[in-house]
Amino acid sequence: MTIANIMLVDDEVPFVEAMTRRLTKRDLEIHAAYSGEEALQKLSKTNTIEVVILDIKMPGMDGIEALKQIKTRFPLVEVIMLTGHATVETGIEGMKQGAFDYLMKPCDINDLVAKVEQAARKKRGHEEKIIQARLKEITSRRT
Repeated sequence: MTIANIMLVDDEVPFVEAMTRRLTKRDLEIHAAYSGEEALQKLSKTNTIEVVILDIKMPGMDGIEALKQIKTRFPLVEVIMLTGHATVETGIEGMKQGAFDYLMKPCDINDLVAKVEQAARKKRGHEEKIIQARLKEITSRRT
């Protein structure tokens, strides 16, 4: 079984390919997207993505705008911002917009995997609370 089902979003194709190989070896299921727009399209077609690893600096829709869209349209999906150009301000902005965390490139692969595991656990916890609330609502109607 995989640790988590993630989407890796970065406009640098060699980076995505290298990270996909490295993360797949660590029992993560990877979906690749090369722009914010592509990430949103793929997220709308599948409900299995738990965590998005999202580059901040991309042409077209940048990572902060993609983050806003993801959190609006898919609020339970957790997002880890990843950038080689991070500033404290960018990190704070990402966190204000709902990012789970952010890491600098190049990041330690073990740190990234640990963050993905934490983010996936958080998403699953929220899903479980929603299921329990729905069950409680259904069972309370019967009494």
